[in-house]
Amino acid sequence: MEQVTGDTMYVERIGPKDAQPRGARHGATPISDADHSRRKLSMVDYVVPADIIDKPDKLKLLIDPQSVYAQNQTFSLNRQIDDVIIAALWGAAYGGHAGATTINNYDAGECRLINSDGTIEAAGSDNDDDTETPLTIAKLLNAKQLLDDAEIDADRQRYFLTNPYNLNQLLNTTEVKSSDYNTVKALAQGMIDTFMGFKFIMSTRLPNHTTDTGAVRSFAFAQDSIVLAVAEEPTVDVSVRNDLCNSIQVFSTLSIGATRVEGPAVVQMLLDAA
Repeated sequence: MEQVTGDTMYVERIGPKDAQPRGARHGATPISDADHSRRKLSMVDYVVPADIIDKPDKLKLLIDPQSVYAQNQTFSLNRQIDDVIIAALWGAAYGGHAGATTINNYDAGECRLINSDGTIEAAGSDNDDDTETPLTIAKLLNAKQLLDDAEIDADRQRYFLTNPYNLNQLLNTTEVKSSDYNTVKALAQGMIDTFMGFKFIMSTRLPNHTTDTGAVRSFAFAQDSIVLAVAEEPTVDVSVRNDLCNSIQVFSTLSIGATRVEGPAVVQMLLDAA
């Protein structure tokens, strides 16, 4: 997470380099400039519509409602943060010096797609014309393979983001061995959160595929592949509205933005929505 002042932020990127033999003793130092690029993200201001609590309403309650309303609005802000991060995983990124180049998630060098039937889509494609099937061990292995093939350092924490339905369906896969079954069962019950090197995150806010609404987008991704920038932390303000007969107003604000900065470190997987 990055703190930002202003309405835009640029994330600088540096490309990988290969080592080479040293060469002759006392020879000239080899020079090869690394590739430099950048990604742009824009900050968006969000508000949760205010709750107005009249004094008569407050007197009718046995508990002070202000903390309940404030907590409810905090949940709304947290859901908005989730939505912004999810959108950055699969949506367009913006590159170039001024951030004017649109980079789609299926462009060359960006995240690869695992289709609904578990096959790996060709690079540069975001098609889906397959019969939807739920999450399986084989699909997880494909996601792991794509991250490994992209030389994503195994020391970086890997995450798998999916909905509760697919996590539960993983228990029904026929190729799960007894030891794996126990692990996945503990995962589904919330007793652990890691399996096959992925830390699992459940969400009910994942979008469906653009044209195939029966397929929900899930993601395998590595740490630091997404940057979340915060211009204003989630803020809940409780104040007195003198213009409304001194009613209590609960109002929340947030200013954030996110972008995908390392496409190969993100794998998109299409799964049966439910």
